[in-house]
Amino acid sequence: IKMKMKERLMCRIMSVLLTILLVGCTVSYKFNGASINYDIIKTISIDNFPNRALYQWGPMESMFNNALSDIYVNQTKLQQVNRNGDLHLSGEITAYDQVNKSISSDGYSSMMQLRMTVKVAFENAKVPAENFERQFSASREFDASQQLNDVQDELVNQMIKEIVEQIFNATVANW
Repeated sequence: IKMKMKERLMCRIMSVLLTILLVGCTVSYKFNGASINYDIIKTISIDNFPNRALYQWGPMESMFNNALSDIYVNQTKLQQVNRNGDLHLSGEITAYDQVNKSISSDGYSSMMQLRMTVKVAFENAKVPAENFERQFSASREFDASQQLNDVQDELVNQMIKEIVEQIFNATVANW
């Protein structure tokens, strides 16, 4: 009889401890580095980022906007809404240019650098302390003997990917 009482007592103690443990824990979801409390944050709204750079390349604006939207769709469970998302991104492409990176011994440019900068305003309606405004940049070099038209699509895609990952990490990965 004493053994059964000890077993019951142990079962009750274990039940209480398990209940306390379960009540004290919260579930945290992580998808590809995202750290979002989906109990609080459920939606995101992303404004169109216009290209306000002095130098314009037609496809760049839509390429950037699609890539920015896609990363949140593919790597989080957030629902995209047109307005008033729990998270909100707005901004603009502020710079896109090419500069001489290095000069060869004959005085001509040997390497060019293509640069892109995006200004981002991030608002977290649930945790306003996380709000920020900042710029994200990327650059790529290419041989000056190549025409920009020949390498532009590939290099812009690489820069957009890098900038979008920087934005994603700054907004939902808490890095």
